[in-house]
Amino acid sequence: MAAEIERKFLVTNDSWRDMARASMNITQAYISHRPDGIVRLRLTDSKAWLTVKGRTRGISRNEWEYEIPIEDAREMIVHHIYEGSYLSKTRYLVDYKGRTWEIDEFHKGLKGLVLAEVELPSVETEVELPPFIGEEVSGNPEYYNSNLMKKLTS
Repeated sequence: MAAEIERKFLVTNDSWRDMARASMNITQAYISHRPDGIVRLRLTDSKAWLTVKGRTRGISRNEWEYEIPIEDAREMIVHHIYEGSYLSKTRYLVDYKGRTWEIDEFHKGLKGLVLAEVELPSVETEVELPPFIGEEVSGNPEYYNSNLMKKLTS
């Protein structure tokens, strides 16, 4: 079993844009929204993954992620995900003080929302915050991607 340990923050300004070294478009859909077993389908332009996430406890939770054929993922979206019930975002990678930050700029009904995440090796790991970081929202269910997706369909 793998553990995902990450902190999440609101982004306060665009200074990260000049720091980004890469970006990718992401489509993300949810097969299950249960807190003890979220099942996510994620597609980029060239790859796809099926991910199972356990309940968040602080900044940590269990996670299992498996790459799947992109054709299968596209078919799942078309045939088994309610139309429009997926997130669309662009993820930018920003290196800062020895850590890679993932900056997610959301599209569609969440346009204007920008979140930053950093994965950590342990819950005790200290991290120096970049200048674009605002309020920490780690552990706030309002900012879980699965809950953001629900806002689009309600």
